[in-house]
Amino acid sequence: MKKFYTAVKFCGMRRRLDIEYANECRPDYAGFILSDGFRRSVDMGTFYELVTYLDKDIKRAGVFVNEPVENILRQSYNESLDVIQLHGDEDGEYIRRLRESFSGEIWKAVRAKCPEDIEREQKRACDKLLIDSYSEDCIGGTGKRINTENVKNANIGKPFFIAGGLDGENIAEIIRETAPYGVDVSSGIETEGCKDIDKMKKIISILRKENLR
Repeated sequence: MKKFYTAVKFCGMRRRLDIEYANECRPDYAGFILSDGFRRSVDMGTFYELVTYLDKDIKRAGVFVNEPVENILRQSYNESLDVIQLHGDEDGEYIRRLRESFSGEIWKAVRAKCPEDIEREQKRACDKLLIDSYSEDCIGGTGKRINTENVKNANIGKPFFIAGGLDGENIAEIIRETAPYGVDVSSGIETEGCKDIDKMKKIISILRKENLR
């Protein structure tokens, strides 16, 4: 059987305990919501403290939603972030300005209603896509399952992550359907709004068992 490797990002890290869980489970990426106003947002002071505890082999992804580009450029992210993930309506000029100061990867999220949404966003000068489920009311972290038909029917030329309602019950099936570079899990590793070490371990265990990691 052919073996695959699917990268894993656990997103919405907010507590030191979340970091301890991540260090034990060893995802490839840990994600931090760095724009205000979202349930899993952390302020800059908390973020800089949390990353001091994160294992150096786990890459750090900062998630921003329609953040004024000046706010991002004013922070010293080259020292603390490996990835900037844009989860709003950021355009090509926005990404160009980021690249002038940030040396890591830039990912662009797509809240995909149809395959054409994905194909349009991949024209941006980003390194990877993150294809998420669409919700009129929320931007990410909704727990709403991704529409895999949108992914399968899109002509995708960039490496991409999938997100949206992934959990230990469906993640192997969704990976087989969509063949992503990686998976991004947030609500699917939580119980009552907090990260759950058992659910995190289950995700990693399933991917290893199924030769997907």
